[in-house]
Amino acid sequence: MTSNRAFLIVMDSAGIGGAPDAARFFNEGRPDTGANTIGHIAQARPLAMPHLDRLGLGAAIGLASGLTVPGLSAQPQGLWGAATEISVGKDTPSGHWEMAGVPVPWDWHYFPDTQPAFPPAVTARLCQLAGTAGILANCHASGTEVIERFGAEHIRSGWPICYTSVDSVLQIAAHEQHFGLDRLIALCEGIAPMLHDMRVGRAIARPFLGEAPGRFRRTPNRRDFAIAPPADTILDIAAAAGRVTHGIGKIGDIFSHRGIAHLWKGKSDADLAEQLIGLGRKAEPGSLTFANFVEFDTNFGHRRDVAGYGRHLEWFDTVAGRLIEALRPGDLAIFTADHGNDPSWHGTDHTRERVPVLGHGLGRRPVGQVGFSDIGASVMDHLDLPAPQHGRSFL
Repeated sequence: MTSNRAFLIVMDSAGIGGAPDAARFFNEGRPDTGANTIGHIAQARPLAMPHLDRLGLGAAIGLASGLTVPGLSAQPQGLWGAATEISVGKDTPSGHWEMAGVPVPWDWHYFPDTQPAFPPAVTARLCQLAGTAGILANCHASGTEVIERFGAEHIRSGWPICYTSVDSVLQIAAHEQHFGLDRLIALCEGIAPMLHDMRVGRAIARPFLGEAPGRFRRTPNRRDFAIAPPADTILDIAAAAGRVTHGIGKIGDIFSHRGIAHLWKGKSDADLAEQLIGLGRKAEPGSLTFANFVEFDTNFGHRRDVAGYGRHLEWFDTVAGRLIEALRPGDLAIFTADHGNDPSWHGTDHTRERVPVLGHGLGRRPVGQVGFSDIGASVMDHLDLPAPQHGRSFL
């Protein structure tokens, strides 16, 4: 067995523009053509990201979209390229599954942008599981806005706040104390099988605290109940071969906890960063570590906070530098993303974009335009394991 280790790190929503099918995806009725998450942030405020730029971040943005951005102009010294998705979705499961070797083989079900958004059967099942006479919202909404609008009524009535978006998802917001965190998670877990039968990708528990509008805030205790991948992912393959696998952040939720020996959670991306760096020092020979850093998306992308997203990118670059210092000879670390969420864009939803592929451990290696599944195939190649059904190694 090889002693090589692999680390696959997802900066959730950190796209780099240029998706060839962006015109097929929309925010508030307008196509995603031209969206470029990192590129537009860098145009608004030059980014100081020396570690990822040294690997090839600026070059990858140029390759993906033709954009030259201030502050990201280093000559690449690592593995670098841009990946294009084929799955018909710009969401977390689609992006992660495909980079793990399983493009989504079906069209997701999306709830219409009407009020009510959910069919009567779904609403009735939610009420039955919650033990309430009704639900609140029942519409497309931003998660932060919906608790401001319905939080007080939720506390008064006890009815859960149920909403959706342009993604294939049903989200349920409820107060951790008045409604109960365990009760909220049980509600999401209970509705998930019905949603999965409909090809809805996820049921998400969105707990919050606070007692009045202006003081409501979401907590870190989110839980995702995602439909299971329909084929073996790189995690399944590695686990079946006897390799140790580590999942950091919401990787467990995304892959229905399949193929993951050890799951590392935290209250914030900062907590997860310490878990990742710790595994850089101590993860087992031949192991696979798969990490997701979600706050790019949840805290800054959906909220259209350009400055905040930029600060988080610069902070994460320091994390990348610390991880690189912790790695051993023979290790491969790939930094990438699952979709875009351009904070300068109209609307509040994800944007269809290419994503960066930035690698440390193999020297300077331009890989050009690749597919999402090629990332997983390359990780398996590095670990001397069988490739998933989809993807070709670029190593």
